[in-house]
Amino acid sequence: MNLATQQVERGISNIVGALTDPIIAYPGGWGDTIPEWLKSAIITERMVMNLKALKGEEITGTDAEACAYLYTACLCFPLDHDWSQIYLYIAGQVHSRHHNGAQVPEDIRVESLSAEQISDLRRLKGSIYQGRTRARQERDRADRRERREEEATKKKAEKPVLFEF
Repeated sequence: MNLATQQVERGISNIVGALTDPIIAYPGGWGDTIPEWLKSAIITERMVMNLKALKGEEITGTDAEACAYLYTACLCFPLDHDWSQIYLYIAGQVHSRHHNGAQVPEDIRVESLSAEQISDLRRLKGSIYQGRTRARQERDRADRRERREEEATKKKAEKPVLFEF
């Protein structure tokens, strides 16, 4: 398979993944409480991320995905100061983008992050993207395995038995 074909297949996989990949939530059982508007925002931002990747940017998890992950994490345990600041910052950004510029209340609004917090957020987004792609690859492997097993069963059913003991 040549490089161009691999890039096309990777692009198609990323588009399909943007629509079908699972939303990565913090383990703890709160994933089903993610608001519908945030789920829609995740799909929208994944598609935008794919367009940015076409222009050469590195593909990572999105702000909306990081917001959903931190939302479920803070339902499991209290966040420390840095992660609270990151969550409030990212939640404000995502909320503003997907609610026609509406701002979060001023008393909890975080306008900027420190360099270390930005680094932590980048690592989180990278981890989220890796989790998404790992889940997609496992799902694809399971689908291929199932197809092979169905084909083997079909061939076995079609092949006459020559000897039966």
